[in-house]
Amino acid sequence: MTQPQLSEKVRELIQKARIVSFATWQNTHPAEAIQLFQGADDQGRYLTDEDLQQIQQIVSANTALLAVSQGLRDRVHEIVDEARTHVLATFPNITQPGGGLYPAVRADACWRDFWHFLRCITYGIAGQHTDYTSTEGLHYMQLLYQELQVPLDAMVLGLEGITADCRFMKYSSNSL
Repeated sequence: MTQPQLSEKVRELIQKARIVSFATWQNTHPAEAIQLFQGADDQGRYLTDEDLQQIQQIVSANTALLAVSQGLRDRVHEIVDEARTHVLATFPNITQPGGGLYPAVRADACWRDFWHFLRCITYGIAGQHTDYTSTEGLHYMQLLYQELQVPLDAMVLGLEGITADCRFMKYSSNSL
């Protein structure tokens, strides 16, 4: 199956839809720590065990929150699968012809976005910051989703499931 060709506008929006920003972290994190987070984001990857160890050494980080970030990373496929299952159960025809996630490449992009949103959440947890998003990047993400006619109700439902897993892991670790 060939991939549909993306328009120039969509390609531009993808480049601008960087939803993570570490700009406000300069008051709480040394540049070396921010570079670790930024490097992972630039590469579109989760923080590695080595990254997390370095962050702990550079910043007097809450070990429990680093462990939560690591645990979410280690369970990413399970968490995304749960979100996908919930979306498909709630919207059973969404991947069928006429559905918002048809053809399969649209559904795959949705599940991949779940993976990336969870990745971004783990940065905030590991960095002990709730302000890890870029208002400008989120604006471009919104424009991108509008342009691509992404079914937002399904995306929101999946993200609610992902964030519920994140809260569960965070609160579970706090009770240890």
